[in-house]
Amino acid sequence: MSINQLFLPVALLCAVACAACDKPKTPTAAGELTVRIGSVAPLTGPQAHFGKDNENGARMAIEDANARGVMIAGHKAHFELLSEDDQADPKTATIVAQKLVDAKVNGVVGHFNSGTSIPASKIYSDNGIPQISPSATAVSYTAQNIKTAFRVIANDSQQGKALGEFSTNTLAAKRIAVIDDRSAYGQGLADEFIKSIQASGAQIVAREFTTDKAIDFTAVLTSIKSKRPDLLFFGGIDTQGVPMVKQLKALGLNVKFVMGDGGQTPKLLDLAGSAAEGVYASLPGRPLEKMPSGQSFAQRYEAKYKQHIQLYAPYCYDAVNVMIAAMQKADSIDPAKYLPELAKITHGGVTASISFDSKGDIKNGVVTLYQVQSGKWHPLYTTDAEALTPAH
Repeated sequence: MSINQLFLPVALLCAVACAACDKPKTPTAAGELTVRIGSVAPLTGPQAHFGKDNENGARMAIEDANARGVMIAGHKAHFELLSEDDQADPKTATIVAQKLVDAKVNGVVGHFNSGTSIPASKIYSDNGIPQISPSATAVSYTAQNIKTAFRVIANDSQQGKALGEFSTNTLAAKRIAVIDDRSAYGQGLADEFIKSIQASGAQIVAREFTTDKAIDFTAVLTSIKSKRPDLLFFGGIDTQGVPMVKQLKALGLNVKFVMGDGGQTPKLLDLAGSAAEGVYASLPGRPLEKMPSGQSFAQRYEAKYKQHIQLYAPYCYDAVNVMIAAMQKADSIDPAKYLPELAKITHGGVTASISFDSKGDIKNGVVTLYQVQSGKWHPLYTTDAEALTPAH
C-alpha cells in the first residue's frame, strides 16, 4: 500500500469533519431549542418598583412555558429570560438594547417607559427583532412606521381622550390646570388630555411642567393656585404624584387631582396615605378582576412574589406568551419567520384577547378610570366602543 493510499482515508475523514464544522448547528430529535427573550425595565432607582413588577410578570411566563413543554419545529423549546436594567434613561436604554442584540435574543418584552422604548425600538428594528412593550403608551412609539414594535395596552391617544371626557363630563370640571414631567410619557399624555379638554369647551387656565426627578412642587402649585382651577391633571408617575398630592393639601389647594396610569399604583396609596383619598387615575385595560384570567393570575403572582401587582405584570406575562404563540404558528424561533405571524395573531391572554393593528397597537384597547376610596383604588368606568360604561 502506497503512502498516498494510507493518507486518503485520513484526508476523507478530515474533509467530512470540516464539512460538519461548517454546517449550521441544529438540535437533534431529542435536543432542545434555546430561546432567549429579553426583558428591559428600570430595576434600580425611583422607578424600580415598576421595573421589578414587569420583570416578575415576564419571568412567570417564561417559567410557565418551560413547565408546559412548548414544542417548536419538532423540538422542545427551552426559554431563557435575559433581564436588563435601563434605569428609565433613554441613553442607557440604547446601550442595553444593543447588548440584547449582541446576545442574539429572539425577541424583547419592554421597555417600561415610553422614553426608553422609543429610542431602543430603532435598534431592534434595524436588527429585525420583535419588541412588545407591556407599558409604553406614547403614541409616537408605534407611529414610527417600523414593523417590529408592538404594545399590548391602549395608547395615550385613547387614555388622554378618556381622561379628558371623564374630567369634563363626569367631574364637570370647567377650569383645568395641567402639569407634566417633560418625559415622553408625561408630556405626551398631557398633550392628549388637553386635546380632549379643548374639544369639550373647558378652559385650560395653566400649563406648567417639572421634571421626572423633582419632589418639591411648592412654587408651581402656588402659581397654579392663583388661577383658581377646579381640577389639576398631572402627567407623570407615582414617585412625583405622592409629594405633589401632599403639597396640594398643605397649600390648601382644594381641587380634584387626576393622573394617568403612572399614578394608579399601590405605592401611591402606601406613601401618600390619607392625602391620596379622592385622587383619580386611569389605567389601560380592564380592572384585574374583570380580565379574562386576572384574578387567578393575581393569586399566583402574590403567592410567588409575596407582594401585590404594581401595574403591568399581567401585560408582561401576555407579551411573552403572544411572542411564543407567534413562534409556534411560524414553527420557528427565527425573528424574520415569526414576525409576520405576530403581526396577524389573535391570542387569548390574561388581560384580553390580543391582536394588533397595522401600526402594532392593540386592537380594541380600553381604559379604566379609578378613584381612591377608603384607601383603595376603586374602579369607576371602563371605556368600550368610544363610550363610558360602569366598570362594575
